Amino acid sequence: MTLKLTGAVTLELPLTVLDETHAFARLPAGLESADGLAESQISVALNGGEGEVPKLTLINDTHFADLTALVSSPDGAWLFALSTPDDRVYAYEVKTKQVTQLQTADGPSAIAVWTDGEKKSWLVVAHRFARTLRLLPIGGGDPRDLPALSSATRIAVKGDQLFLAEHARDTVSSVSLKDGKEQWRTPVGANPDQLALTAQGLAVGCSQTGDVEWLDPATGASKGVGAPGPGASIVGGTTAAFSQYVMNGSAPRALAFSAKQNRLFVASIGPNIGPNPEKMEVSMNGGVSVFDGTKFVRHLGFGAGVTQALALDDGKGLLYAADVAVGLLRIIDAKKLVGADAAKSLIQEVALPPPESFPHFRPDADFAVKNRAGLSIHSGPQALALSSDGKTLWVLNRFTGTVATLDVTSAAKGKAEWKEQHPLVPHILGQKERRLGEVLFFADVGRTAMSCDACHLEGHTGGVLFEKTNPLRVYRSPTVRSTRITPPYFTPASTHSMAETSKVVGGRNRFHNPDPGAIEIEALTLYASLIANLPNPFVGPDGAPVESLDLPDGKTGNPREGMKLFEGRATCSGCHPGPHFTTDQNLDTRNKFLDVGTPHLLPLREKLQNPHFSGFAPPALAGSWDIFPMLTTGLAGLKVNDDGRVVVDQRFALRRAIEGWPGKHGHADQLTEQEKNDLLAYVMSL
Repeated sequence: MTLKLTGAVTLELPLTVLDETHAFARLPAGLESADGLAESQISVALNGGEGEVPKLTLINDTHFADLTALVSSPDGAWLFALSTPDDRVYAYEVKTKQVTQLQTADGPSAIAVWTDGEKKSWLVVAHRFARTLRLLPIGGGDPRDLPALSSATRIAVKGDQLFLAEHARDTVSSVSLKDGKEQWRTPVGANPDQLALTAQGLAVGCSQTGDVEWLDPATGASKGVGAPGPGASIVGGTTAAFSQYVMNGSAPRALAFSAKQNRLFVASIGPNIGPNPEKMEVSMNGGVSVFDGTKFVRHLGFGAGVTQALALDDGKGLLYAADVAVGLLRIIDAKKLVGADAAKSLIQEVALPPPESFPHFRPDADFAVKNRAGLSIHSGPQALALSSDGKTLWVLNRFTGTVATLDVTSAAKGKAEWKEQHPLVPHILGQKERRLGEVLFFADVGRTAMSCDACHLEGHTGGVLFEKTNPLRVYRSPTVRSTRITPPYFTPASTHSMAETSKVVGGRNRFHNPDPGAIEIEALTLYASLIANLPNPFVGPDGAPVESLDLPDGKTGNPREGMKLFEGRATCSGCHPGPHFTTDQNLDTRNKFLDVGTPHLLPLREKLQNPHFSGFAPPALAGSWDIFPMLTTGLAGLKVNDDGRVVVDQRFALRRAIEGWPGKHGHADQLTEQEKNDLLAYVMSL
């Protein structure tokens, strides 16, 4: 049997047939749409069998460059910017301002610079989809490939040792850059995606738990976990008065370690405020937190924007912080930040304007009035690189595809100067409406510190939040990936399409200052609707479930046997039917709100939460291998400590979701232990 694809792509694919009702294929990497549009339809015909296959939607990422990481060569002669969708690194020669495109393997996701024993420098590239480390010689020469884990999120180099964080199994590993041999691998919190070498060890920021973990660089042994809790100090911003109601941390977006101050700086949206008497809802307060060893010291909140990247000049005691949501560079006195004068540590804010040719999503007169962000909101400063002499700071602007140069010679006096910017990516507006939608997804127009990305980091989940909806209580922040086909949204349902969500949530994020217009709603809806599930790393090359899969808790299951249980005795498919594994995928089965015996409330200050319950919507299980925590309350994976902190209870959230509340939630309780493992292995394969 084969699948014949026609339309935007013409292709015939072999099928792996498991039984008379299940066949699998996997599309190859690098598909390009013939029409060049952001999304295109593909007609699918089944050859050699019976049955209808619905049309596929091809999201044309190949021509949508997205710059997310920046490093400089040791001598400052080159800058390297990474773009995952088009499998490229953009090499910028600082002196000549020439740009060279370097090909990578599939899905480059992290970069670092390594100088080998012969003093030759290499750009090391890890990948999201390819099981490869690509070593590109800086200054010319032949590249090298080393075997490595896929699903990489971040890498760091110390001597010949490479540290690699990956999100498929939530581990950090140490790899020798000489021969690619793995030296150790350690499980950490969900979605580790920030790394920094500190005096206390290797710091690991885990985005779905809001924790920072420390590992011994030599052995990988755990050296402790740090996160804010009740009473955590907050300086500045709207959450400063709610310190006693902190329930946990939020995703670390960048780490920078000061050897002089012996402190770790963490960029985030701030400590996560839980239920409180004032009923203050989501609690974004973008800024920089300080850790002393594993102990949380304080958070400096700016009250607006989302701090995305950090660069530290330890010699001068200056911390540079890029705000992706309002387009600002903030310069901070690091010495004051760690001391009693943290409230006075902000030295200067520098606006990072977009190129004159870059379009704006509203009339210019609507910006920089009524406490709104200025035109720099269109730039999207995503990453920073500081020259070795501390005189030049380079800023990677994600939305405009440029690198900006700032003279920071006099930054300590508040006199950093914007100099120039140069394009790295040709045709950055090839998908113009989608690009503006990206700006809007990350933008903090009303300077409220709330954006789509603040709750849904890179379009994915954002832990648990005391949410801005009714009934007001603690909810897990859901993923945006592939939600275009699973409305209604929120619990209970309050919006019924992506466009309605863009209008309602977009307006509330800004406190209606101003409400989004039709152009904004259309662009934001397009961008959000094109955030797709990641390819599943737990299936075979043909897309079919494998015969044996190691589970995150050390047990082993057979996904193919689990598929039979899912559709049979476990009765999972009644609420989670394919292909997206939720009844919300079809109009005739949508709006089912059920009580399946799982908890209605997170047990934290329950009297301050609204207990009204009208059922939960069955979530889509496609892509659930990368969801933490699970359940609407987050109680599959998290728990509440006696001191009021929300902490990790079980790393393998899926097992807790299936086994934790027997009875109404399917019939997994009637399975043997091995059958449960098989069932879990299958769900991990979706």
